[in-house]
Amino acid sequence: RVRAAYPERIARRRPGFRGAREVAYQCAEGGEARLAEDHPLATREWLAIAHWDPGPPRRIRLAAALDEAALLRDHADAIRSEDVVAWDATSEAVVAERQQRLGALVLARSPLPDAGTRSARALLDGLRALGLQALPWTEAARQWQARVLSLRAWRPQENWPDVSDTALLASMEDWLLPYLDGSTRREHLARLDVLAILDAQLDPVARRRLAQLAPTHLEVPSGARIRLHYSPPEPPVLAVKLQEMFGCAQTPTVNEGRTVVRLQLLSPAQRPVAITADLASFWAKGYAEVKKDLRGRYPKHPWP
Repeated sequence: RVRAAYPERIARRRPGFRGAREVAYQCAEGGEARLAEDHPLATREWLAIAHWDPGPPRRIRLAAALDEAALLRDHADAIRSEDVVAWDATSEAVVAERQQRLGALVLARSPLPDAGTRSARALLDGLRALGLQALPWTEAARQWQARVLSLRAWRPQENWPDVSDTALLASMEDWLLPYLDGSTRREHLARLDVLAILDAQLDPVARRRLAQLAPTHLEVPSGARIRLHYSPPEPPVLAVKLQEMFGCAQTPTVNEGRTVVRLQLLSPAQRPVAITADLASFWAKGYAEVKKDLRGRYPKHPWP
């Protein structure tokens, strides 16, 4: 009688629940109710709950055990088939299955053979929960992002795209979704080439402008190509051995000469000895003191 009068109070035991000397039951209406683990009904799979204390947690005070076969027979008209494609945070994977449900209770599951783009969109939901850092970022990809954001700050009239983490997270359907075909688990994200995916968002003209205005490397007088480090909206930093800059009178620039590079000048042991955005002034005023110190520590190196 209880299951007929209150079908929403039909409840199924939740496997694996470990409470404070309690077992948990999921109810057809979506909530949860609990029963003392030493109660005679605590081992039964199905219950019809007549009374519980207001919660949470709702503690069962009066219930009756149900026979599953009879339950399924009596409520056959209420059982629905539903295709579910959703992110499961516990397994960090997309669940794609056909479920037989009685309200919120899942009675049976079978794999959904082809979830199509729904699976990729569910993976995006998971990525939103995990955060953009779950993607396999490389230093080169992060520097691509920093270079574009630098130009966005330095040249607002050119409408460089917003590729901040916040903007990328909000627009994943546009730039990331096409690359998720066949991916259903967090570990599948490791297959992505984030740099290539992001770079593909720029047209060829913008890609050439990026390389011209915010290059990844600068060539120094020694002939070496040294990597720049961008941190928008600040000028980029060039960490370079002091001796490799001999012969360079003026501070290098990027952004068509509008942005002066910040030089981090290093000793032969790669330790910073000076930081400057005015190389000419450093040669005129600071180099003599630095040379005096470095000549004593590195006498085999030339110090003109």
